[in-house]
Amino acid sequence: MEFNYIVVLFKNRTKQKVLKKFKTLERVNQYFKKLEIKSHKVVFEKQYENGLKCDFQLGLLKFGKGGVSSLYMQDYLGRNVKIQFEDPDYVLLKMVEYRVEELIFDVDKKKRISVDQFVKQYLDKSGMKMVSKINNKVILQYEEKFKIFSLKTDDDAQRFVDNMSEDFVTKGRMDCIFVQDWTTEQRKYLYDFLDKNGIPKKILYRHSTTFPLKHHQEEK
Repeated sequence: MEFNYIVVLFKNRTKQKVLKKFKTLERVNQYFKKLEIKSHKVVFEKQYENGLKCDFQLGLLKFGKGGVSSLYMQDYLGRNVKIQFEDPDYVLLKMVEYRVEELIFDVDKKKRISVDQFVKQYLDKSGMKMVSKINNKVILQYEEKFKIFSLKTDDDAQRFVDNMSEDFVTKGRMDCIFVQDWTTEQRKYLYDFLDKNGIPKKILYRHSTTFPLKHHQEEK
């Protein structure tokens, strides 16, 4: 079967992978629109990979001649960047910014989970919950229990708490308190309190991680 159109995921305006191929313009437009809608619903988007700032784009390309050979888009620094697809058999029809969902590391379960999993497993429980940030960690407290989650950077952890807070406000949910910041005294108290509850300070002191954080029981 001949494919006339392809949808491509770009990172920093450089091709990453072909997501799907289509024969007709109608079907590729439907798929492209579906991905755009999915992108708009992402609460916490990926902004770093391997410690480097990144952003993503979704491109629609056509086989053969007849489309534009290049497009201009702004990067995250506000600069106009010319986008060209290296395959001479395809031309760019359009490209849009695309929000790729970032995952967070569940320290207790030793695996990465999505925001949807985080909400369903932990925040949809009955009763009041509290979510706070300390360095690159997110601390969840409910019913005198604590869960710790690790993110790539200090900024990512702050952004996660901010984005989750905005999402809950938008949805009218009032069953979770999001702590935006700690004073020096509060931070010291939290370090000591969590350490007494089985989460070592040496984990909490870290500000970033390139690799998944090991389970805190293994680091005692």
